[in-house]
Amino acid sequence: MTELVLIRHGETDMNRELRFQGQVNVGLNAIGREQARRLAERLAGETADAVYVSDLLRAWQTAEPIAGGLALDPVPDTGLREQAFGLVDGMRVDDIKREHPEAWQNWLRFDEDFAMPQGESTRVFHARVMEAVQRVVAAHPAQTVLVVTHGGVLDMIYRTARSLGLGGPRQSEIPNAGLNRVRVSAGAIEILSWADTRHLADLPPQPVYDQKKYALDEGTLA
Repeated sequence: MTELVLIRHGETDMNRELRFQGQVNVGLNAIGREQARRLAERLAGETADAVYVSDLLRAWQTAEPIAGGLALDPVPDTGLREQAFGLVDGMRVDDIKREHPEAWQNWLRFDEDFAMPQGESTRVFHARVMEAVQRVVAAHPAQTVLVVTHGGVLDMIYRTARSLGLGGPRQSEIPNAGLNRVRVSAGAIEILSWADTRHLADLPPQPVYDQKKYALDEGTLA
């Protein structure tokens, strides 16, 4: 049995602008750096055996103060990267709607086999994420591991734990720099706590890309 402390990276300017960040290698903004500092402070008293990190800059910058406080060297893993959105990586929603209208309409159907042009489908993304999770678990049986990653990755883990399908909009809150704890045993994932942001209580409200709202606004979901 392995316990994973799952962390979404801190805030970036692209988060605040509601862009599809995907695999754009953007760093944290000032709020994100403060979120990372508070995460490190919150986790300083805990015991962890390893820290695994998406190799994208925003995740790495979030992990560095945490790993430093725990005297651990972060381990990069490309399998923990965000979903690749191909041609729309880095774009605002309104720009995607204008420049790639057919892709946007297909996106709102939340079909697990649809991929943005030159991007990665949810089914392929899910397989990559779960392979990375199992790789971490296999390397650290009966240990506690911190994993600093992305919102889409955490969505895939949440759906797996709750036995939700890969289609449809996100069903859970996944705040920047939130703490999510799961236990993995014999391939099964048990959620212990989710979206804990007590350490961020007095910071500015986080930007929220509401997948359900966009879909309803476009009239594609009931």
